Amino acid sequence: MDKEFRVRELMLGIEGMALLRHSLDADEDFRKARLEEIRALVAGEGIALPDGGVAVGELDAAAGYASWAARYDSLPSAYIEVEEPVVHGLLDRGPVGTALDAACGTGRQSAALAARGHRTIGVDQSPEMLARAGDKVPAAEFRRGHLENLPLDDESVDLAVCSLALTHLPDVSRGISELARVVRPGGRIIVSDLHPFVVSVQGQCVFVDGEDQLAFVRNHVHLPGRYLDAFHSAGLTVRECHEPVFNGRLAPGGYEEAIADAARAAWKDLPLVIVWAVEKPAANGQERAV
Repeated sequence: MDKEFRVRELMLGIEGMALLRHSLDADEDFRKARLEEIRALVAGEGIALPDGGVAVGELDAAAGYASWAARYDSLPSAYIEVEEPVVHGLLDRGPVGTALDAACGTGRQSAALAARGHRTIGVDQSPEMLARAGDKVPAAEFRRGHLENLPLDDESVDLAVCSLALTHLPDVSRGISELARVVRPGGRIIVSDLHPFVVSVQGQCVFVDGEDQLAFVRNHVHLPGRYLDAFHSAGLTVRECHEPVFNGRLAPGGYEEAIADAARAAWKDLPLVIVWAVEKPAANGQERAV
């Protein structure tokens, strides 16, 4: 793909967002610091850019996750840190059965499902990610496939989990309809995604591609109403929606750490992730206890 941007532009945007959000209540020192950092970034002085000013290129999902696989589990992530307690709390409340980890990546949720006694099937389009998942969760079964065409029979699992993946699809409806197809009547689906606010204002998760080049895989904005429409069209019942907020974690060594005060002010109290808990109504009209 031919889309690209520069980290300097992201950093300027974060500085501006911090000023915009706190223009009424910040003290003069905060405002002065932001303006000084903005001037330094514009002039190319004083703040070292993690990418050295090189353009950050876009990769498609296959190429991006092939590159990202080796480092995916190695660095802490605020998105995962705020998402996991919510998702794992939902997992703890349901019965044990056959579970799908859709777009399983390196097997983060597959491990959580297997640890809770589920017969676990992980699906991902990336062979590189699947190889790491297989090493991490040898008790699970892993299959190569896509969210929009899952390699499972109709009504073959009791629970489906899809974590931080649907934003890569231009439209969530096909992915959600596939999750609904493979879940048995009375079963549950848990979906987590980057919050549409985060995708709207920043959008892309930047990672190291190769030795030192930065890259990103595109995320799309899906407003809550679009998820609700897709759940309704798939015949699913929404039970819960959670929006865990920024916890103060900045990616170590990343561009936000270079302007940490501005980044933390920009993201303060904003939701990073949206988590949906939905059910597929039982054939007899009775729903399982949760």
